Amino acid sequence: MTNSIDNKALYAYLLRLADSSLTMGQRLAEWCGHGPYLEEDVALTNVSLDMIGHANIFYQMAAELSDEAQTADELAFLRDAHQYRNPIITELPKGDFAFTMMKQYFMDTFNFFLYEGLSQSSHEPLALAAQKALMEVKYHLKRSETWLERLSLSTEEASKRIQKALDDLWFYTPELFETDATMNKLFQQGVIGDYGELKKKWDSHVQAHMNHCELNLPETGWVATGGLEGEHSEHLGYMLAEMQFLQRAYPNSQW
Repeated sequence: MTNSIDNKALYAYLLRLADSSLTMGQRLAEWCGHGPYLEEDVALTNVSLDMIGHANIFYQMAAELSDEAQTADELAFLRDAHQYRNPIITELPKGDFAFTMMKQYFMDTFNFFLYEGLSQSSHEPLALAAQKALMEVKYHLKRSETWLERLSLSTEEASKRIQKALDDLWFYTPELFETDATMNKLFQQGVIGDYGELKKKWDSHVQAHMNHCELNLPETGWVATGGLEGEHSEHLGYMLAEMQFLQRAYPNSQW
């Protein structure tokens, strides 16, 4: 295993991490003022801020490797939809509360094992960033696990909604574990972990919790793909149009 890190590969991977966190955070931010009750409204917003904070860290790291001397803000707000590398699941509309919490659970579980592995990265800045993110994701995962349990094992209506959310989202999850040639380079260099092992951990954890919540995993269906190559749903374009308006209308604006 070599100590020489492919900066172009690392740059692409950091964008994947950042884009995934930013789009998840943006969707959660849409709940601000619309949560089921005040405490949960605040909790949704806090998780959103955590995820946008993770995105900012990864964008800053990517900007340091950029050949075009881009800033973190430019990477977040001045790229077009086809340049984003998030999985399609993160850009889906927020839906109802059950849909949001099922999506959050899938991503929290993924991020927990992802950052756990990245905490051992041979690239020290990435390892440190993952360690920081992991501390927050542990809380996120505990919270989403609890909500799935509350919704699935309470009223008939709540159980139906969370099962429907599972049915609607399940076939978006395989895309989380897709890899490409650049990621394979980083794995060989010890920068990232084995996504095959990551999937095994995710599958085991999710299966156990679904059984506990008395939820049934769908058996067959189509599988979402394309986000890693910049192929997205129409939803990302609408999200970016809203999210990027200020920066595009008034270039170089700062708070």
